[in-house]
Amino acid sequence: FKVHGMFGYHEGALARSPFLMLDYAQAHYFAPNLGSPKGVGSHPHKGFETVTIAYQGQVTHRDSHGGGGTIGSGDCQWMTAGSGLQHEEFHSEEFGRTGGVFEMMQLWVNLPKKHKETKPRYQAILNNTVPAVPLYPVGSDRATSEQIGVVRVFAGEFGGHVGPANTFSPMNVWDVRLKVPVTSASTTTKINLAGLPSVDLPQPEGWSTLVSVMQGSIAINGIRVNAHQLLHLTNEGTGVRITPLPSAKSATSTDEIKLLFLAGEPLNEPVVGHGPFVMNTQQEIEQAFAQFRAGRF
Repeated sequence: FKVHGMFGYHEGALARSPFLMLDYAQAHYFAPNLGSPKGVGSHPHKGFETVTIAYQGQVTHRDSHGGGGTIGSGDCQWMTAGSGLQHEEFHSEEFGRTGGVFEMMQLWVNLPKKHKETKPRYQAILNNTVPAVPLYPVGSDRATSEQIGVVRVFAGEFGGHVGPANTFSPMNVWDVRLKVPVTSASTTTKINLAGLPSVDLPQPEGWSTLVSVMQGSIAINGIRVNAHQLLHLTNEGTGVRITPLPSAKSATSTDEIKLLFLAGEPLNEPVVGHGPFVMNTQQEIEQAFAQFRAGRF
């Protein structure tokens, strides 16, 4: 997979807790492949969860505890490595045969210390099970206003709708889409938002909140964030106001801004990681490698 790392679990991990790592496989065309499937072969994990969100294309997952399946556009797979497993991820047989555009996001979510040794599990979250909550401009009358976006809730809650993912600590993992406005705006960091519609996505006080923009541009609390950029908000306060920004080209009714919205209650526990293992102490990391070498996974 062709991926771009947005952040990792070393520098700044405590400030982003419970989120450890975010990799973005930007939209990329793969030609039909009649040989071996493209992807990542068998490798271990322990002490956290991997969350793979499919935007385009298909990926097939298999793990040593019997979990697995194929996800496509709009789906998500939520794998709990817990006490340890091995897994592999490849283009699906169908996608390999036909080729096409492949776009995915993979998030690593830390497990609380008390759940580091939990039994591995696999959650297949399909598109038709994910609540899609409409967004309307701040201050508008929903009875007469036009919808300007949607929040798809994989985990957590928004607008009274609860996502299907079972998590070990409180968090929100949302796929947010916004319509591109047709008016013009400055391309400087500080911008004039007068006349542009906004949406409010408030989060609990003290939570870690991150927004990754994959397509289009937005302003978050007045700060511009462009495609392929990520903004980490302060833990102070609860307000998150997002304003979709006009495109440099003429917008159409089908143009959209696409972003991943992450917010979670910090675990406030040490983060010690090495490769595919994330624990709380160096001794636990050494134990994880010993368990792997002994075939315990």
